[in-house]
Amino acid sequence: MECVSIFDMLKIGIGPSSSHTLGPWRAAERWISELKSAQQFQEVENIQVHMYGSLSLTGKGHATDYAVMLGLSGTDPEYVPVDDIHVIVQRITDTKTINFNNERQLIFDPEVQIIFHRDFLPFHANGMTFEATLKSGEKSMETYYSIGGGFVVVETMENSKHKFEDFKTFPYPIKIGDELLVYCQQENKCISEIVIENERSLRTEAEIDQELSRIWRTMLECIYTGCHTEGSLPGGLNVRRRAYNIHHNLRGDLPYSNPEEWLQTIRKTEVKFRQILKWVSCFALAVNEVNASLGRVVTAPTNGSAGVIPAVMMYYLVIENHEAGFEDIKKFLLVAGEIGSIFKKGATISAAMGGCQAEIGVSSAMAAGALTELLGGTPEQVLMAAEIAMEHHLGLTCDPIGGLVQIPCIERNSMGAIKAINASELALGSDPKEAKVPLDKVVQTMWETAKDMNSKYKETSEGGLAVGVYLSDC
Repeated sequence: MECVSIFDMLKIGIGPSSSHTLGPWRAAERWISELKSAQQFQEVENIQVHMYGSLSLTGKGHATDYAVMLGLSGTDPEYVPVDDIHVIVQRITDTKTINFNNERQLIFDPEVQIIFHRDFLPFHANGMTFEATLKSGEKSMETYYSIGGGFVVVETMENSKHKFEDFKTFPYPIKIGDELLVYCQQENKCISEIVIENERSLRTEAEIDQELSRIWRTMLECIYTGCHTEGSLPGGLNVRRRAYNIHHNLRGDLPYSNPEEWLQTIRKTEVKFRQILKWVSCFALAVNEVNASLGRVVTAPTNGSAGVIPAVMMYYLVIENHEAGFEDIKKFLLVAGEIGSIFKKGATISAAMGGCQAEIGVSSAMAAGALTELLGGTPEQVLMAAEIAMEHHLGLTCDPIGGLVQIPCIERNSMGAIKAINASELALGSDPKEAKVPLDKVVQTMWETAKDMNSKYKETSEGGLAVGVYLSDC
């Protein structure tokens, strides 16, 4: 059975899209590696990159061309300084040359050599082909598919929805929610305890903690950046950042100088009942405003839905439990990652395949389940919360105006976070034995809905708000 680590679901990268930015970036890196393995890298004289389907239709708005150039330049999305991104891209655009893998200068005009094709390849909606002309005149080509969440596959892998680069063996292999519940019952453990045992088969406890700390620190820094940055987002829609003003009106006067001090400060701030929704919305908006401006975020499970899980985690830290620490954050991320992997295996986390239900819906389910465990819920209640959250996102379309991850994407993160908290409260107040819809049934239904959904509502900007609202009106 295929096993997906939580670190496959929670990846650090650059916005605005895991499938349209992080995926093509990683594909470029992978292509370079394969050229080197074939002893062809030094023979490359010319490069062309072909984008198909959704990668073409909304590629410009999702910075797919930027991602390709950055990947071909040998930069790493986890570590490249955010301020360097525009510098690197501008240099390539101005000089019409690229420092191929930071090793060789090649002629490269992005307007000519990154080609956007409107047609779809049959294997997946997000297809791309990298083509090199060698000194001998021969062509070397490889086609990759960005299947959501930064995952990249090739067509020889039998099923784009289920196959990944690495195959792992877990002590508790899990494909569906019912299997997870069986393990919890047999071992008398909560979900996070089962998940950590699987992760320990891949890494040491110290490595797990170090990586989870890095993920949480990235989330916190992202929220902090969004709350302290004003102005308008790039892209031409002139979308005004809102997290800054919301945060300014909510926070107290206590001093702070970094994200950690800021978190402790707002945990000391008296939060009135009517302010709870404002804080949660502020956290979610902050993340996705950073994402929309090519900032560093964590896929959760995608970039477009990156604000839901951090916002709900912050809700727990700021509203529910001021004494919570790293162990609580660790449990939250373990549970969230596992729920996300169940949707990944049984349905999709790609908006180009399933609409926004595959992004905001899945992230809301992940957050709802994780919050439920922290609030003392049973494994059955955890999965019930995840099911409730997804049930009320079924059929949600992906219709970004102008192909940008801004309208309606940013607000949808706020709505997804609020729904996750509500779903958790409903599950905690319910008897799972009386639940009419199990998680596995809603996963199956989500996939059937995805297949039935008209393609124009799957991240193409050819339907919904994307055509119902004229750019001149924005």
